[in-house]
Amino acid sequence: MIASPKIKGFLNLLQLCLVAAVVAGGIFAAAVPAHAAEGGSPLPLMFDAKERLARPDLSTVVRVRILTSVDFPPFNFADQTGRLAGFNVDLAREICAELKIEAKCQIQALPFGELEKALEGGAGEAIMAGINVTPERRQRFAFSRPYLGLPARFARNLKARIDVDTAAALSGKPVGVVRGTAHELMLKAFFPKLTPTPFDNYEAMLEALKTGKVDAVFSDGLRLPFWVAGEGSAKCCALFDGPYLSEKFLGEGLSIMLRKNDPLLTAAFDQALSVLSRNGRLQDIYLRYFPNGLY
Repeated sequence: MIASPKIKGFLNLLQLCLVAAVVAGGIFAAAVPAHAAEGGSPLPLMFDAKERLARPDLSTVVRVRILTSVDFPPFNFADQTGRLAGFNVDLAREICAELKIEAKCQIQALPFGELEKALEGGAGEAIMAGINVTPERRQRFAFSRPYLGLPARFARNLKARIDVDTAAALSGKPVGVVRGTAHELMLKAFFPKLTPTPFDNYEAMLEALKTGKVDAVFSDGLRLPFWVAGEGSAKCCALFDGPYLSEKFLGEGLSIMLRKNDPLLTAAFDQALSVLSRNGRLQDIYLRYFPNGLY
């Protein structure tokens, strides 16, 4: 689960940073390297650029309540005024605008643990909150096509002697990873010549990277860019090689979860996402919240 309680402290800190940045008028403007502010890395297309999906008739739809949470910044959070904000929230609004159902759309926040029950109980039509797509959930819910893949990334200590900018240069060097995670399994499968150094938690792994106990780490490509660009890293480190995507280890990516018996709205969300992917609006929202890129 992306919004695991294990990273609650990190999310709370990141939320405070986001609120301050929003109020100042620019998401992470002060913390992002200069090259990132100039454009960032592009969002890989999740839809076929030549595909054209028919837009379903939504005239009989009375309302579309999109449920989210406020504890998953920068995807969904409450800003200093209490207004819902974030990548998922802005994308939800853009989807409603593209489908021309703004008057019918409502975005509501609930505690993360209550979202699935609320959707099953008819308290909403969709969820945009970073819930993983699993076989068990596919039995109970419908899902849109993925709109954002979640990558794994390396980060390296800048003082470490690494001669080339590929993972092969890490052969024989200690590479930190959090024990018992999908990233540990992925590291061993993708890079069998590397030497994993497991840590019990994310914070211990990053501290080891910062102090040079390991030359590099392999972890969540969502979190690493914020740490590398933020004050916590003290400019010790940089992203390195990648990104790496794997549905087997990291899942299908972010999707919109809907009720199983609502194929009309599922098709409508897919159609809107395909248009926003082609016309660049999805890319605009992505760079608004990830100016230094995930990829």
